[in-house]
Amino acid sequence: MQRRMLSREDEAAVSKDDLEVRREDQDKINKFSRLHQREMLLEDDLKSRAKEKEDLEEISNELELADEDEKVPYKLGDAFIMLPLPEVQQLLSNSTEKIDKSVSATEDKLDDIREEMNSLKVELYARFGKSINLET
Repeated sequence: MQRRMLSREDEAAVSKDDLEVRREDQDKINKFSRLHQREMLLEDDLKSRAKEKEDLEEISNELELADEDEKVPYKLGDAFIMLPLPEVQQLLSNSTEKIDKSVSATEDKLDDIREEMNSLKVELYARFGKSINLET
């Protein structure tokens, strides 16, 4: 089934009798709203993960200048422990990889949500035309 936005003529053809909100329409509107909220939360999550990754990369670059024999503080939970430089670099690398995987999974979820939102937009605009605003 091919979905498309309505043309201006199709929008004008929507009669006043068709504008009654049915239960299924309200369910679609509610679902769109929930998806929009989830989309905003995931976007915020992506921003914070990008900042975290940037910080880890900056720390890794700074540690390249450190002496190999030095022990450097590494934060585990709320405490800092002194670890050898190569071990800290490996831990930072592992953390960066975890963030990359997490970002990828979040982006996939975000794509799915946006796809579903677009589908709902098409259905709701087909039913209500200009009477509804779903632009986010």
